[in-house]
Amino acid sequence: MSKLTITQWDISDRPREKYLTGGFTYLSDAELLAILLRSGTSTSSAVELAKTILADLDFSLDKLADMTVAQLTKYKGVGKVKAITILAAFELGRRKSSETVKVESKINSPEQVRDYMQDKNASLLHEEFWAIYVNQGSKILGSQRIGKGGITATTVDIRLIIKGALELSATGIFVAHNHPSGQMRPSESDKMLTFQLQQAARLMNLQLLDHVIVHKDRFFSFYENNLL
Repeated sequence: MSKLTITQWDISDRPREKYLTGGFTYLSDAELLAILLRSGTSTSSAVELAKTILADLDFSLDKLADMTVAQLTKYKGVGKVKAITILAAFELGRRKSSETVKVESKINSPEQVRDYMQDKNASLLHEEFWAIYVNQGSKILGSQRIGKGGITATTVDIRLIIKGALELSATGIFVAHNHPSGQMRPSESDKMLTFQLQQAARLMNLQLLDHVIVHKDRFFSFYENNLL
């Protein structure tokens, strides 16, 4: 018995048609991915191909977002165009999150720090350390990259962070760096740097509001974990 292609399915079971009648809420992750894939192979539909990919990743969208074009194209039915389409969808999502914070121009939580960093360092394969400066009302006055390093570490000059805050007449500082490995717990050097920065800020009547470690859409907050 030959397999039915998606176009032969009942209209209510086709991903694009299901969206048009009910919206994205009624679509599974596999069906959403199938819309991006557009087609499957001679032996499997786009939905079945999507399910195969997600099953290999323990149905983790975070792992899917971390894949490369080379990894995705190992699947039969996924060429470079389809792979780039999938990764572009995740990138748009990250940029949308970052844009929301920029429009609001305020940071009041570690979640907002993570969102602000989405298009800066959250998805990089090397570490970068950033400082975000705010006034008394939590309005963002500016931000700057303080250091850029390798896969596991980056060099940070505390004096540059304080200098940036004074030049902008900021009262508060958020700092953030990424962990490309995905390990969200801070290292001992992370803790020492945070302590030293906190002490230096106090001497200049500045407040270190939080140090946030980011990776994709995940984060670790020093403040929320009583390390600040």
